[in-house]
Amino acid sequence: MPAPGENLRINADRLWDSLMEMAKIGPGIAGGNNRQTLTDEDAEGRALFQSWCEEAGLTMGVDEMGTMFAMRPGTDPDALPVYVGSHLDTQPTGGKYDGVLGVLAGLEIIRTLNDLDIKTKHPIVVTNWTNEEGTRFAPAMLASGVFAGVLGQDWAYDRVDAKGKRFGDELERIGWKGEEKVGARKMHAFFELHIEQGPILEAEGKDVGVVTHGQGLRWIECTVTGKGQHTGSTPMYMRRNAGRGLARVTELVHEIALQYQPNAVGAIGQIDVYPNSRNIIPEKVVFTVDFRSHILETLEAMVQELNETAPGICADIGVNFKSEVVGFFDPPAFDETLVGRVRDAAERLGYSHMDLISGAGHDACWVNRVYPTTMVMCPCVDGLSHNEAEEISKDWARAGADVLMHAVVETAEIVG
Repeated sequence: MPAPGENLRINADRLWDSLMEMAKIGPGIAGGNNRQTLTDEDAEGRALFQSWCEEAGLTMGVDEMGTMFAMRPGTDPDALPVYVGSHLDTQPTGGKYDGVLGVLAGLEIIRTLNDLDIKTKHPIVVTNWTNEEGTRFAPAMLASGVFAGVLGQDWAYDRVDAKGKRFGDELERIGWKGEEKVGARKMHAFFELHIEQGPILEAEGKDVGVVTHGQGLRWIECTVTGKGQHTGSTPMYMRRNAGRGLARVTELVHEIALQYQPNAVGAIGQIDVYPNSRNIIPEKVVFTVDFRSHILETLEAMVQELNETAPGICADIGVNFKSEVVGFFDPPAFDETLVGRVRDAAERLGYSHMDLISGAGHDACWVNRVYPTTMVMCPCVDGLSHNEAEEISKDWARAGADVLMHAVVETAEIVG
């Protein structure tokens, strides 16, 4: 199929203005966003996105997980749609671009095609996946996981937040539970543009990341149990300090990840200490280990080593260790044909580029299980993300969206 001409470019100012307008909804306290999934702010962001889609002549569909699908028809009623998108929900202290760039760049593709009166054989559908972040309702990529058949819908509905509120109830409360069966849609292909969330592209001076693989991950929730005692009156040799167990496991996780360089990372993120009082020795610590690698065997080996070693190093200091995998996906290899189109588009448009492995999980990683999928990435300043100081430039957004548009339009096939 013929590639789009080099003069086909998005309107970077319009895309940037849309990003800034969406950022006004659910503002954070330090310049970013707090638009967590299924909150009132999420509902407001969805409504703004829907209004923009309707202005662009798109038809909106919503499935039972609340995922939004805005379709521009193609000339062939039997041709499967090309999907493009990401997510609008954010971390509690999220940035203005994580996920949002991918959704609004998809909308910008439609606006540009409308401006130029370009028709495609395949429909193009701009997508906003529900609960990609997983910060309020674990796990991450919840709706795309149900779509791909990896997670059960009833199980997803029963996820609860820190206040005990159910995902299913909150979805109905904000008015975004659709009637469309999850997974009923068939895809010709799926594309996702995202900021890198890491420092590689900026450090290498590249405009575009051609994503060939995603990292698999395992989230292991660990509990170290000791004995809560007075910090002032308990002799050191009689202490069963769960906090000390956390310290030992923290160092263990770091050592395990170092063994598998350069193909693995690992750290402990979320930590809850009980009773969390300044004068009580911690009696229990619950924390999550995050292991990632694009090599499945490496990922599994790291989890195995943690589970074999951590109980012993905790027992040595009189505390108990147990663990449970609470989040997972295996490393995806993206569709070679689509990856090639992204690479060719970057070359054709004159943008510097390099192959890249996604260090973070994305909805594309689940969709890849069932349909041809790939990703495009743009740099972010200092690799900073999941932080209100997250920043990109308009030129980086332009480059990523231009490459995305060319790959999407080539796949959707220009008519005439």
